[in-house]
Amino acid sequence: MNRTDVITELAAKLGVTSCQSRQFLDALEEVLTEALEEDKAIQFQGFGTFVPWKQTERPGRNPHNGVPCLIAPRVSVKFKPGKFLLNTLNGRKK
Repeated sequence: MNRTDVITELAAKLGVTSCQSRQFLDALEEVLTEALEEDKAIQFQGFGTFVPWKQTERPGRNPHNGVPCLIAPRVSVKFKPGKFLLNTLNGRKK
């Protein structure tokens, strides 16, 4: 499912236009991104939690020529699914 599919599904479920759905998705992405940039976790009860994760500088190797190099530090995001989401995906109620 891509961004356009999500916008279409949101519009249908919310009974709004695709334009309004796109605006909602843009605003949600902005809010989530700002929170993660501020090193805040985002928790949707039952669905899951997004947590910013700082990766440190580490040694690596260029896969094309095998030359050792350093991989720069960066921030990534981890997602931990909630119980409701896992139970739903695995066909369990509750």
